[in-house]
Amino acid sequence: MDSKLSEVLINSARGVGSKRAGLLGEIGITTVQDSLYYLPCRYIDRSSISNIFNLIEGQPQSVRGIVISTEIKMTRGRGKGIYEINLNDGTAVIKARWFNQPFIRKNISVGQELLLNGMVRRDAFSGLLVFDNPEYEVAGENGRPSAHSNRIVPVYGLTEGLSQKQLRNIMFGIIEDFINEVIDPLPEDIIKRLNLPSLRESLKELHFPADGADTDLLNRRESIYHKRLVFDELFMFELWMALVKRRNNCEKGRPLSCGGIFQRKLIEKLPFELTGAQLRVLSEIRKDMAGPHPMRRLLQGDVGCGKTIVAIMAILHAVECGCQAAVMAPTEVLAEQHYYTISSAVEGLGLKTKLVVGGMRERHIDRIASGEADIVIGTHALIQDDVAFSNLGLAIIDEQHKFGVTQRGLLRKKGQNPHVIVMTATPIPRSLALTLYGDLEYSVISEMPAGRVPVVTRAFTPEKRSIIYKTIEEQIKNGRQVYVVYPVIEESEKADFKSAVQGYEAFQKIFPEFGVGLLHGRMSPADKQAAMISFKERESHILVSTSVIEVGLDVPNATVMVIVHAERFGLAQLHQLRGRVGRGAGQSFCLLICYEPLGEDAARRIDIMVKTADGFEIAEKDLEIRGPGQFFGTRQAGVPDFRLADISRDIDMLEIAKKEAFKLIGTGCGLDGFPLLRRFFDDFFAERTDCYQTA
Repeated sequence: MDSKLSEVLINSARGVGSKRAGLLGEIGITTVQDSLYYLPCRYIDRSSISNIFNLIEGQPQSVRGIVISTEIKMTRGRGKGIYEINLNDGTAVIKARWFNQPFIRKNISVGQELLLNGMVRRDAFSGLLVFDNPEYEVAGENGRPSAHSNRIVPVYGLTEGLSQKQLRNIMFGIIEDFINEVIDPLPEDIIKRLNLPSLRESLKELHFPADGADTDLLNRRESIYHKRLVFDELFMFELWMALVKRRNNCEKGRPLSCGGIFQRKLIEKLPFELTGAQLRVLSEIRKDMAGPHPMRRLLQGDVGCGKTIVAIMAILHAVECGCQAAVMAPTEVLAEQHYYTISSAVEGLGLKTKLVVGGMRERHIDRIASGEADIVIGTHALIQDDVAFSNLGLAIIDEQHKFGVTQRGLLRKKGQNPHVIVMTATPIPRSLALTLYGDLEYSVISEMPAGRVPVVTRAFTPEKRSIIYKTIEEQIKNGRQVYVVYPVIEESEKADFKSAVQGYEAFQKIFPEFGVGLLHGRMSPADKQAAMISFKERESHILVSTSVIEVGLDVPNATVMVIVHAERFGLAQLHQLRGRVGRGAGQSFCLLICYEPLGEDAARRIDIMVKTADGFEIAEKDLEIRGPGQFFGTRQAGVPDFRLADISRDIDMLEIAKKEAFKLIGTGCGLDGFPLLRRFFDDFFAERTDCYQTA
């Protein structure tokens, strides 16, 4: 696309005055380029003209004939009326009528040859077939081909005040007047190698398909012309990834290499052996950190696979090499849990670990700035202006999709090109990982620790809660512990939801002989920490909570996870909550209490949870159900707002686009040798920059 078309305002197009320009602006069209990319939402095949004699009731059809009579019928109400005509095509006559559209009488008169398109209905009074409010066009008007009849016709999304016929006429004129100014930005060798149509041809065919085009393919958005535009979107995104990765590879990092004394001491203390997958990922991390460029690595794996211990090993490597390490988590509960876990793990190594959350920031600022604090764990409080590091060598961002681009960047700026690990406890489908993190190296812990017994997952209606109570009682009497999770803190938040506070009071009454704790996001940091420690130390047998425990809390003795109103939780969230149990050697249970009415998507989520415990399979299903834009529930996650591309559907095209983009950037000249592509790239990212960056 020639960037000049992005500078041509839409009010300069034929048939667009200031009023219509305003209406077009409401649907995102302010320039001619915008209009070319405002694609039809569906297509109607009007390429065949039916004989009036053969018309079928209840189907959209097109006819062509001569107007043999017109009539206005007034109805009750001032200015209200029906304009009727009779149309004859030589096989029969049919009536067409328009309700409360007085301007039509000025456009249609006896003797004109007319094209009608619309739904054929049977009149309740006469019993005859009629067209009600059909689209019409005077045949051969202005000597131009028809935009509305005798062809496959585009149907566009509208706004109030703009009719389908008006918008279609505008688009038809734009294609006629501007399509030849479209210049293809893709290098010719890519177009030929992938056998793609030109951009000019694709835009023309997508707005006004040629005779014989496959309407079904067009409506499924699977035509070769749709695929060309899908490739363009994916290629632009992968170019961005390739450029970011090249920039990262050009940055000077600080090679960190040491004897690994701290890591060996920790391994000696561990009550388990690291898995082969953990050792492989650790080797990848050490190799990265010893290299000349700053590490940029995504670390992911299923719940319970042991990502945290790998992160601690990376922290110890950085600290032994004389640097500080920082861990940023999205919530205070998770930050506090990391602090508790990491402090316990490094105990005896002489290292100082500090927690920075909310109001606790001030008491540790000086120790962080002086370098006295070796390991700093916190929330977004870490990136406040008054927090300065002496020698930040490693930054770990946990649950990183919950942070915005700016927040991640600010943590990196606390050091001189520190090494970065971004972690997620939410398994990411390969297609989404390729899209969002193409600039990062990619490590997956694909093996679960030895001795893990699969969690038994079952769904119940509230009427079957006695079975759940029996399971809870049996497990606690066997020395085990129980989580009970509610969707909200207090009943007043959602009148139809059971709440954590309500559940806490109920479980105290149901099990008076057992200790019951409460944990939710509104509690003070001290109270939250006390609730978690009490549960870890087995002082409380049942922990009633909201979803704040979905990541981070590690209590191997807990064997039951009860999720109340399971139908209200997302699939990834349900899987994360289930991951809080099954961390020991005994059999664990995830019990889902589901309240009616159960929607279709909720029923699918529950069914998937019962049938599989594979986090990556669950992530793929979650992506299918919600789509990529909602997979993480936040625009800041970096999910691209593609017009056409669907990364769950177009994974094959995505891989091709990535290969071509990285090959082009790998030539060394970047986009400097492709001026048209550079202009197109700049236009494409003009309003997307913040969405297309990773840490």
